[in-house]
Amino acid sequence: MSYLLELRGLEADISGSRILRGVTLDIGPSEVVALMGRNGVGKTTTLKTITGLLEVRAGTITFAGQRIDQLPTDARARLGIGYVPQGRDIFPHLTVAENLHVGLVVRGCHGPAAAALERVYTLFPVLKEMLNRKGGVLSGGQQQQLAIGRALLGDPKLLILDEPTEGIQPSIIEQIGDTLRVLKGEGRLSILLVEQYVDFCRAVADRYYALDRGAVVSAGSIVELTDDVVRTHLQV
Repeated sequence: MSYLLELRGLEADISGSRILRGVTLDIGPSEVVALMGRNGVGKTTTLKTITGLLEVRAGTITFAGQRIDQLPTDARARLGIGYVPQGRDIFPHLTVAENLHVGLVVRGCHGPAAAALERVYTLFPVLKEMLNRKGGVLSGGQQQQLAIGRALLGDPKLLILDEPTEGIQPSIIEQIGDTLRVLKGEGRLSILLVEQYVDFCRAVADRYYALDRGAVVSAGSIVELTDDVVRTHLQV
């Protein structure tokens, strides 16, 4: 199988402390993969090494057949890596429409803007109703939908989501889960999901990796994410 993303023996430090210790994982085309683990085990650090926000100390990152571990962040984004960080990082003083325009700037000339926007409005109808509202006054769930919509406007091959359900009401969590299943069904992109909500992962993911102390300690198909695995590697 040819993978869209391959991490091999990834190591990374933060302020001189080793955080990642030989992380190896793969994501195939049109696949949803959940990266799981307790707080502080290296999940977000893994995402930051993929996107280029954190330097790789050792190991390799290959994306769409190309080594990217030495490329700057903007070059990785142009290759097709979209990132929605924890906390969402929308622009609070810009309107919804202006936030979405940022995603179109990343997209460049890849396809018509009107069709791309309409796709986002279909996935997240609430955004079309709030185009002139400032991002900072939206609810947490609406901000998350805006952040995902903005990332999708960059036309990514890989969409990376860091804790998309954190601090969000259950009805919006369900909508986001439905959206991820739609995206998976379209077959246009893969999704790497950092998430602690086990039921959400079971509902949307194809496979999982569990981290502990910066290393992969369990991996498999999502049906192999048993209660025993959860108790051993995920529960506090």
